[in-house]
Amino acid sequence: MPLTYGSKPAPHGGFCACLPAPSRRRFIATAAAALAMPLPLPAIAQTPTARPLLVDVHHHVVPPFWFEEVKGAIEKQGGGRIVPKWFGWSPERAIEEMDKNGVGTAVLSISTPGIWFGDVAKARALTRRVNEYSAQMGRDKPGRFGLWAALPLPDIEGSLAEIAHAYDALKADGVGLLTSYGAQWLGDPAFVPVLEELNRRKAVVYVHPNSPDCCGALMSYVPAFLSEFTQDTNRAILSLIYSGATRKFPDIKFIFSHAGGTIPMLAGRIQELGGNVPALKEKVPEGFEAELRRFYYEIANSANKAAMAALTSVVPMSQILFGSDFPLVPIPVTANGLPKLGLNPADMLALARGNAIGLAPRLGG
Repeated sequence: MPLTYGSKPAPHGGFCACLPAPSRRRFIATAAAALAMPLPLPAIAQTPTARPLLVDVHHHVVPPFWFEEVKGAIEKQGGGRIVPKWFGWSPERAIEEMDKNGVGTAVLSISTPGIWFGDVAKARALTRRVNEYSAQMGRDKPGRFGLWAALPLPDIEGSLAEIAHAYDALKADGVGLLTSYGAQWLGDPAFVPVLEELNRRKAVVYVHPNSPDCCGALMSYVPAFLSEFTQDTNRAILSLIYSGATRKFPDIKFIFSHAGGTIPMLAGRIQELGGNVPALKEKVPEGFEAELRRFYYEIANSANKAAMAALTSVVPMSQILFGSDFPLVPIPVTANGLPKLGLNPADMLALARGNAIGLAPRLGG
């Protein structure tokens, strides 16, 4: 049965064949029921054509030229090997997997290790080439791909130029950043000019975890993507909040990956201990947890009751989005978890697509 909204099957065959039949039926019934309910997002209720349901905000593009250039860094962060899921990506395969798993629109971004490897000219050229490639995928398949444009941080001048090109020429839906660059996290004072420009443009900023210089090789027997990625999300959030960036640049809408790392579990502890340090307390006059409610979170590989219980104790469902982490994590890993979360119909539809469209309306097709 097609996983769609509207009255007709999706013309490109989108359905959630990956789900066990009972779970698939529950998900479809839940989404269908939500359509009859009043929703705060008119773009959903008024969409006249049918198409697959999900908007995937954590979906990676792997251009062959980029992959060849960064293979060594990928191998390093993988503990000395490149995991097989890195191989075999193509635009055609991305569409095939989206259609099989009910993804109507995927927002493309570059994964870790990113763009920057110490050479300004190379980083600028690679950034532009990646963004042009991703934008072309969107032009080739209208309505199927959005774009979180890459930036060549920590190169400030190059990043400002790329923001202008991404928004003005490529019509990007937002910007994709990493949690850290070398030994600098997103709240670093050096990045203020970039944050100022993103704030001026009221940008959506998708943040993907990275492995910082300090910590990628702490344990030779545990690869960085297991030990560091969730921790670096924590560092980036702490950096933005305690540098004062979140209050100084309130019009940036940040989306953090993987349900916010472990921050939802640690929020109460951080609020309590940080409140005992005057220099930290003055940065968050309304409390640390209030600052966390400024952000959005996607749930790639986190669609389970434990992770969602922690996350929903921090933010309402209106700030939680669907993400898959394809191709590094198969789309069904998260999609199959959605029917098990016990969400009411309106929350299910909001998480599946409505919240993403609220941030970037073009994703609604």
